Amino acid sequence: MAANFWTSSHHKQLIEQEEVDVVHPLDKERGISVEDFKLIKFHMSNHMIKLAQHIKVRQRVVATAVTYMRRVYTRKSMVEFEPRLVALACMYLASKAEESIVQARNIIFYIRKLYPDEYKYELKDILGMEMKVLEALNYYLVVFHPYRSLSEFLQDAAINDVNMNQITWGIVNDTYKMDLILVHPPYRIALACIYIASVHTEKDITAWFEDLHEDMNLVKNIAMEILDFYENYRSITEEKVNSAFSKLALKP
Repeated sequence: MAANFWTSSHHKQLIEQEEVDVVHPLDKERGISVEDFKLIKFHMSNHMIKLAQHIKVRQRVVATAVTYMRRVYTRKSMVEFEPRLVALACMYLASKAEESIVQARNIIFYIRKLYPDEYKYELKDILGMEMKVLEALNYYLVVFHPYRSLSEFLQDAAINDVNMNQITWGIVNDTYKMDLILVHPPYRIALACIYIASVHTEKDITAWFEDLHEDMNLVKNIAMEILDFYENYRSITEEKVNSAFSKLALKP
């Protein structure tokens, strides 16, 4: 694993949001819109988070798995790379990359238990897709997450408010339901989450932010993206998700 984000493959692969939101031509042919694209990734992120709770892996593993999934779809179509199978393959691959290995058969067992009508894959399907995912990722498996920076920032800011800390960690976890990890440096995502939590809990840490000499406009822009997500999250319905998947000729 690269020790420094700025010299890592993760940093080199950061792209603009406009690039993340490009729908593959094959998906466009099925009528997939940018909104559908985001909905499907959001839906799969939720499935992966729920699966992780049952196979008992660390949060870092599911965060890496979701990042892999989102990276894949900056390069490949959902028509060719079926989202449910990609999600399972990414979870399996991430468990190995993060040295918290889960047997593929256990992933199959629990995902069928959770969603018996949606997942009919066999072991060979996951192993086959794992190789395709590796190729789609160009074999770059390094992912830096906001968690380490978050711990260091909270300690540095001497924030002993348990409620604020819990809110901040929760917001960071929620950022994996978005594409922020593909666009922004992880430490800046952590700062944006701290900023939101400080405003929510009415804790004034302005002086601490000023001492960081960080561009607060960039931090606040990420915070606004997160808050916009929370606002739009309320309007996500099962019908919208079903409609998006139906265009891929899949049963959600």
